[in-house]
Amino acid sequence: MRLGSALESEQLRDRIISQRNSDRTCIITSVGTCGLARGAADVARAIYQTISDFNLKDSVDVRTTGCHGFCEIEPVVLIYPEGILYQHVTPADIPEIISESVIKKNVVERLLYHDFSTGKNIIHEQDIPFYNKQNRLILGNNRFIAPNNIDDYIALGGYSALVKALFEMTPQQVLDEVKESNLRGRGGGGFPTGVKWESCRNAPARDGIRYVICNADEGDPGAYMDRSLVEGNPHSIIEGMIIGAYAIDSHEGYVYIRHEYPLAAQNLAIALEQAREYGFLGEDILGSGFRFDIKITKGGGAFVCGESTALMASLEGRIGEPRFKHIHSTERGLYGRPSNLNNVETWANVPIIINRGAGWYRQIGTDGSKGTKIFSLVGKINNTGLVEVPMGISIREMIYDIGGGIPGGREFKAVQTGGPSGGCIPKSLVDISVDFDRLAKVGSMMGSGGMIVMDEGTCMVDVAKYFISFLTEESCGKCIPCREGLDRMLDILTDITEGRGKEEDVELLEELGDVMQETSLCGLGSTAANPVLSTIRYFRDEYDAHIKEKRCPAGVCKELITFTIDGEKCNGCRVCARECPQGAISGEKKEVHHIDQEKCIKCGLCRDNCKFDAVTVS
Repeated sequence: MRLGSALESEQLRDRIISQRNSDRTCIITSVGTCGLARGAADVARAIYQTISDFNLKDSVDVRTTGCHGFCEIEPVVLIYPEGILYQHVTPADIPEIISESVIKKNVVERLLYHDFSTGKNIIHEQDIPFYNKQNRLILGNNRFIAPNNIDDYIALGGYSALVKALFEMTPQQVLDEVKESNLRGRGGGGFPTGVKWESCRNAPARDGIRYVICNADEGDPGAYMDRSLVEGNPHSIIEGMIIGAYAIDSHEGYVYIRHEYPLAAQNLAIALEQAREYGFLGEDILGSGFRFDIKITKGGGAFVCGESTALMASLEGRIGEPRFKHIHSTERGLYGRPSNLNNVETWANVPIIINRGAGWYRQIGTDGSKGTKIFSLVGKINNTGLVEVPMGISIREMIYDIGGGIPGGREFKAVQTGGPSGGCIPKSLVDISVDFDRLAKVGSMMGSGGMIVMDEGTCMVDVAKYFISFLTEESCGKCIPCREGLDRMLDILTDITEGRGKEEDVELLEELGDVMQETSLCGLGSTAANPVLSTIRYFRDEYDAHIKEKRCPAGVCKELITFTIDGEKCNGCRVCARECPQGAISGEKKEVHHIDQEKCIKCGLCRDNCKFDAVTVS
């Protein structure tokens, strides 16, 4: 059914809502990529089968949705309208859940979330500390939308912002609203979105053609915010793109998505087709006279194609490498025409701003960074997952209040923000606010939203080497500062971690970093030195220990550590000897064991498996 007017769109929404009973029990399972990896598909099948076995098809709704954010506790099952959350669910648990929570209205205690700080089980999703300080403007609807069902999105107000833009606002008014909101690009650069739109609209367009592009080529290690949005709520991105196209007078759009995101691409393709069927895409959208459509293009896995000009080169079928910025993409981008590129999260903010107004949106966040931001909170943290928080929240709140602190009672050491080109922020700065400007001042960046937490067992020199190694592989090699600078940095860091470091190496790393920042062609090269420069800035003592003392304080760099057994703690249990892959540990049962240093490959299995902390590192 193709809708021909704003009235028909509202009538459809009313009809969908009238056919739904909010008091009716609904069982929700998250089957995003993270859930699927832990068996959520089998859980969903078990729910459908058990509902049938209990003859509940006519009285219970079942919905499979995208990621809800709390990836650590997947697979998750929610029971609404009560809001009961069950974690780590298996197919074998489903009959009990339905029998107790659906039929008898009881709670299955053993499947509830356990809060270790209070020692209590928590029944309702909204009471779990992980969610308390979040403001899930964008992610929140993932719980209630089956991504392959456009009606779920429409029932929650979906496409109402588009109707408002097309029939109550001029393109200039839409653009002004986005400018006034001070929405900044969520893809890494933080450039004001409305200013970019205005530049694109005002640029002379050959043949009147302008392009709207969504960057879904998310390549940062540990980051999956965009993937979860496209998988779970693709229509929010589509609606944002249509509104943006209306504002800048564009009629053609592209979503450039990672080839490694098959589920996201599949759900997006279904959503686009459904939007066309209803008349939200295509010719004469909702009878407004405005036309716009979107195509999907899959990237080849190159990290550098997250950069705007490299992405557009790839879209054109050329090698994905950046070009000089003396001409902006908003003036001459894809196929030499004005092109507006924003990332997934940026586009998903647009319908919210149009519906609720720039004034409302500006109340969230800090003076220079408005709205919310989605982060992937991963690493040495108890509660891993996606968190959506107001700009300006502190790192301490992120790690301890939302993330639940560091596993095993270990000490927080640093957090790396902004993807592989971001910086490492030390424990001493744990109370700084998280926004574009503050992170930049301390040598890091917002980036797309990756946040990797590190504990006391992390070697910061090794961390710098890891990210430089990644960037060396991903550099397109087009410009000398990035290509040669990264290679040389990796060589120096490798020497330092393998005991060949020289005292002048640190100064050379800093000099290389300064040159790369000033002279690299694109954002990858100009920010690539951040992991090195920030670790030198805040953890210089670790570099000195590696170079001057030939010692890794964290016990990570194999060439600089020695494993020994403390005779006072060893009780001769032989666990370490059984776990050693080289047979390097000897000793009789109930007697002190010893490590043959010539055989030891420093894998650390002896230390990891010793229950008495008898294995030490020096």
